[in-house]
Amino acid sequence: MTTEEKIAQSETRIFKAVFPNTTNHYDTLFGGTAMQLMDEVAFITATRFCRQKVVTVSSDKIDFKKPIPAGTIIELIGQVSYIGNKSLKVTVKIFTEHMYSHHREKAIEGEFTFVAIDENKNPIAVIKTDTDKLHYSQQEHH
Repeated sequence: MTTEEKIAQSETRIFKAVFPNTTNHYDTLFGGTAMQLMDEVAFITATRFCRQKVVTVSSDKIDFKKPIPAGTIIELIGQVSYIGNKSLKVTVKIFTEHMYSHHREKAIEGEFTFVAIDENKNPIAVIKTDTDKLHYSQQEHH
């Protein structure tokens, strides 16, 4: 599988309804809740891409472009945006949809960096070597 195919297959989309228990005193989605949801989607995306243990090491600029009112539907989309040797970046966008119309717009965007780790929590290569691929494919056939 090519890197481009792995990126496409690891794209993660999650829908949520914005209920009052997730809003702030302005009746919009609390920023901390949005960041938690974004980190979760980024983690799932990174894991689906490399199929290894990963941990968040940083979140880059998160732009809150539009408030997200209670009573809307949000879609979070995670996509791998950079692949290094031992780290990768995932861009997460949140789009809002009004429940009773087709209006949709981007509300938040941010980037999260992950490191792949081994059983001792040491950084390892994000993309497994051909030797690893051969080992795993042999296990599948036994």
